[in-house]
Amino acid sequence: MADELGELKEHAEHGAEGGLAAVTLTMAILAVLVASVTLLGHRAHTEEVLKQSDAADKWAYYQAKDSRLHAYEMKLEDFSVFALQPGANPAELKEKYEKEVERYNEQMKDIQADARGAVAAVALEERRADKYDLSEVLLEAALVICSITLLTKKRIFWFAGIILGIIGLVFGVGGWMVH
Repeated sequence: MADELGELKEHAEHGAEGGLAAVTLTMAILAVLVASVTLLGHRAHTEEVLKQSDAADKWAYYQAKDSRLHAYEMKLEDFSVFALQPGANPAELKEKYEKEVERYNEQMKDIQADARGAVAAVALEERRADKYDLSEVLLEAALVICSITLLTKKRIFWFAGIILGIIGLVFGVGGWMVH
């Protein structure tokens, strides 16, 4: 980042000499926009990773409940195959396991809904991060194209850089607006 600022300063000094102050000002603005969008992109990627971890945890919890549910279902099946020990009440045990199976089925619906919501949150952060990444690339390209103006003294590069910068800014705002 320090190297880029040094280069921008050199370009600004050179541009001011040749009547290209507007180009150097544009480049400074683009540099600030690149830094801002880069920061937002990094934060969006971090949030995406955190949400992915949360979704994985919720699906793991769902799987654990599913395993327990299958264990209770197998216990119910065991009642029809194996004889119970003397003194045990088979109807009471069967009712207990049936209630557990029912309870787990209800819990799993809620857990599954939470896990699906977490996956949707990951997808949202991914879209936001993608927009910031595209914005960053476009703004960096705009900065480079504007700098060509300082070397060639041809304003067509400045205009092209401005147009590319505006497109990059639109994607950056689009990333901010993703909800």
